[in-house]
Amino acid sequence: MSLFDATEQAHRRQAQPLAARMRPRNLGEFVGQEHFLGEGKLLRRLIQADRLGSVIFSGPPGTGKTTLARILATETRSAFRQISAVASGVKELREILTEAHDRLTAEGRKTLLLVDEMHRFNKAQQDVLLPDVEEGVVVLVGATTENPFFTINSALVSRSRVFQFEPLTGEQIKIILKRALADEERGLGGFQVTMDEDALDFLAELSDGDARRALSALEVGVLSSGDGPVHFTRKLAEESVQRKAVQYDRDGDAHYDAISALIKSIRGSDPDAALYWLARMLEGGEDVRFLARRLVILASEDVGNADPAALPLAVATAHTCELVGLPECQLTLAQAVTYLACAPKSNAVTVGIGQARRDVREGRLLPVPVHLRDSHYPGARRLGHGEGYQYAHDHPGGIAAQDYLGVDRIYYQPVDRGFERQLAERLKAIRACLKEARRS
Repeated sequence: MSLFDATEQAHRRQAQPLAARMRPRNLGEFVGQEHFLGEGKLLRRLIQADRLGSVIFSGPPGTGKTTLARILATETRSAFRQISAVASGVKELREILTEAHDRLTAEGRKTLLLVDEMHRFNKAQQDVLLPDVEEGVVVLVGATTENPFFTINSALVSRSRVFQFEPLTGEQIKIILKRALADEERGLGGFQVTMDEDALDFLAELSDGDARRALSALEVGVLSSGDGPVHFTRKLAEESVQRKAVQYDRDGDAHYDAISALIKSIRGSDPDAALYWLARMLEGGEDVRFLARRLVILASEDVGNADPAALPLAVATAHTCELVGLPECQLTLAQAVTYLACAPKSNAVTVGIGQARRDVREGRLLPVPVHLRDSHYPGARRLGHGEGYQYAHDHPGGIAAQDYLGVDRIYYQPVDRGFERQLAERLKAIRACLKEARRS
């Protein structure tokens, strides 16, 4: 490298933001994703055995997908090429694949191709990759923030190993921030920075597992403090962090994950978690009618007769959302969510109707008992329809000892919670009476 090249490279490095300068250069510097990159884990074993094939990296921004792809190219001594599915088309893709083929033939060296935002490629563009991926001409690294099983061709997914990146923990973010403060070559080690512990905690927490966001806030705080020593306080940290845009696609993976988290939080009787996921969806622009419909379903599916007031409340919530809309109906939704979360839970009706329909689908079709058949049309009596039917209101307690099904089958089993506890006691006596009728 000439003196001019070194100078130009230094100038480019200085122009880079801190997050780019502090990008890990090898596996030893990489922080996070121990579930597949830790000692003895799958991806590390593949690297050590030099058996790396095509992979798909899926996960939120700032968790190291692009960085790890670059490291993989270094570790496997492959040529590294990167394209963005947002800005590139088939023509550029074919040129890279041709170049990779020539390199493999002439030098025996593979090419690691990182396709960033791979879910933005359409089916035809993704299909262009298939032959060279199958032949091993390129080692494909597809990076995506979406669920690859929904957005990437099944043929490519089946030929790749999928690794799910998780948001970095607060402690991992702290490691990265401290490393940036200490590094004099690439980081902020040349500045005299005194970082308060609560400021460090704040940056780690507010970054939402995104290392790039944490490093950007750290850089803003230091560079905006002028010359001389920098006392990085909690107040300075708060001023340096920009409000993160809510990443939410009403038709994408985030939509289904968020509603799943909301429903499971209500089912699990955690009103605080339920309110958070409700807020997350509202801030992301979710349709309030969709939210209301799901609450109506949940009221029967997960609360049921343990609290019969749950369903009318959910239905009233749906009507209110139609009537007043946002922002006012957020209060109604929050009221319904917290009520349903705190209500006693029962899935007895869900299980009961499921078992009954399964019996019907599997061919257990029972004839209607003769005494229950319609006897109002001319000629019904001559067929014996309705003969022997006992009018329930003519009997003590409004219960007639007669058979209504023809077989001994129990579908509805109330739980020992809420109003269903009372139903269970009443049903015990009712079933004893009906069972005696079937026996006789």
